[in-house]
Amino acid sequence: MPFDADRTTVPPGTRADPVAIGGWLLAVAAMVWAMVALGGATRLTGSGLSIMEWAPIAGTLPPLSEAEWQRLFALYKTIPQYELVNAGFGLEGFKRIFWLEWAHRLWGRLIGLAYAMPLLWFWLRGRIPPGYGMPLLGLLLLGGLQGAVGWFMVASGFEASRTTVSPYRLVIHLGLALVLFAALVWTALGLLRPGPARALPETGGLRLLVRLACGLLLLAMLAGGFVAGLRAGLDYNTFPLMAGEWVPRDYWRLAPAWTNLTENIPAVQFNHRLLATLGGLAALAAGLAAQRRLPAGFARQACLALAALAALQYLLGVLTLVHVVPVGLGTLHQANAVGLLAAGLAALHGLRAPRRAA
Repeated sequence: MPFDADRTTVPPGTRADPVAIGGWLLAVAAMVWAMVALGGATRLTGSGLSIMEWAPIAGTLPPLSEAEWQRLFALYKTIPQYELVNAGFGLEGFKRIFWLEWAHRLWGRLIGLAYAMPLLWFWLRGRIPPGYGMPLLGLLLLGGLQGAVGWFMVASGFEASRTTVSPYRLVIHLGLALVLFAALVWTALGLLRPGPARALPETGGLRLLVRLACGLLLLAMLAGGFVAGLRAGLDYNTFPLMAGEWVPRDYWRLAPAWTNLTENIPAVQFNHRLLATLGGLAALAAGLAAQRRLPAGFARQACLALAALAALQYLLGVLTLVHVVPVGLGTLHQANAVGLLAAGLAALHGLRAPRRAA
């Protein structure tokens, strides 16, 4: 397992510093969390297609002259989003959407520096614990891949007749961000909290329940990516019924049937609601079980946090829906999803079985 949290025993006399590295990884994970929230705001404001060039180095600086602003604006006016959504909003309108996308990309570059530079320092100083060198390099490559996938997603919005990015590429981009965040957090937890010496009482069933909750909630997050990509939250803005029905009548209107799961607005929104409901109920059940069965400590606190954040996420989702996806609520809903993922990872980590003796 590449991110095995039970490999943190440091041989005596080494210079390895798992606590410092774990803290650094959590700091980078917090930056990724902010990046996901910023990405949500970028999407909700329609800013993501405002920069039509992928320039990892030159794009670090914003336009510094009127001529450069005009050049970038002229590029933007060639894509369907300008013609069909923002025609005539002028250079000042372009600047408003440009700055948010530029900040989003700049933050991604800063994450890369915040990871690569300390990694190099820890490596040269011999502070990396045995067995963690390659996983940490793997995380660096994963971050670079996320940047490339981000541009792959944005480029889909330049296609003829399209005013937003491809929902499929959006879900890939979101899913990879969640994988990166999860890998950072899980690796950090393994460094900061080595495997338990003994088992907690009666955790077998609770562990399965937490796994079920995390699996359902993760699927709900990915389903939410299709809701975002199709702008499905702008329809069926009532809860709990959808156009007066529990299951929308147009659920299977597309052919082939599988496309309803990713391209049919009523089906995509219903699936997101269903997965969120099932995942939220499982998380609440896990919290109640942890309160009854577990002693005070990290595992119980993590399970209670999972339940609380799941309830908050459900409430934010309903409010976002019935208010027709305002930018503030939509961004908060996406940001809280990452916090919910962190709580699930902490709960799973706290409920691990003890290490077997060598």
